Formats: sequence, C-alpha cells, structure tokens
Amino acid sequence: MPCNCEELESRERDAMAPYAQFSVDSRGRNVPEPRPEWRTQYQRDRDRIIHSRAFRRLDCKTQVFLSGSGDHLRTRLTHTMEVAAIARNIARALRLNEDLTEAVALGHDLGHPPFGHSGEQALDNLMRDHGGFEHNRQSRRVVELLEHKYPAFPG
Repeated sequence: MPCNCEELESRERDAMAPYAQFSVDSRGRNVPEPRPEWRTQYQRDRDRIIHSRAFRRLDCKTQVFLSGSGDHLRTRLTHTMEVAAIARNIARALRLNEDLTEAVALGHDLGHPPFGHSGEQALDNLMRDHGGFEHNRQSRRVVELLEHKYPAFPG
C-alpha cells in the first residue's frame, strides 16, 4: 500500500531531529491549494522545480567556460544535480528535512543570467538604481512569478 501524506509526515517525525523543518509545519503557499494526497508539501515543491521550464534551461547554461569540450564542459544542470546530492547527504547526516533541502538545492541557480557571474555583475550594475540584481532573489522570482504551469496562479 502506498504511503499517503499523513504517513510520510509521521515518518518525518520519527526520523528527523527536533530542530528540523517538518513538512506539516510549512507556512503554506501564497495561493491556497489542497494538501497533497501522496506527497508532502516540500516533495511537491521539489517536483514543481524539477518539472519547471527554468530547471530544464539549466542544461543550456554553461557553468565554467573552458577551452575545448568533452567531459570538462559543465552546465548549470550538472552543477545543480551535484549540489542537490551533497545537500541531501548533509541533511540526512544532520537528520534534517531532505525534501526541503533538495528543493532549495535544485532551485538555487534558477535565477542565474547568461554569462555566469560576469552577467550577474553587469545586470547588478545596470539595475543599481532599482535595487540591483542578485541571482538568489531572481531564482525566487522565477519560481513564484515567471513560471506559468497552473491556469489559476503563477509559479
């Protein structure tokens, strides 16, 4: 029998440290929606990131520019998958919420502009009079405003 949301949340209570962020304690969503039946709120968040257009575009963004190609060519997607694996392992070792940790790790680079940190610096200079540009804030804007997966609300 598959685990429903309540069973998954019960497993969290049994496995995670008391200082961890439990799915049941999520502050909710900007737009009210029904509780997931077969996954936790943070599992749904993680899945939404994985299925977003912004996440898929990470495969087209180069992480490090090197001369030549081959196995040294890196994309933001491969970097993000490695960050997620490391973050999950750390969360597991510290008995934190692995799903929340993975969602944060998978979404951490969604707001990077083209040309890496040089592009971010150029945008920051251009936007200085309007609050600047910072890729972490842009990542949040991407998942909350720019993605249009649902007809009733953005994100």
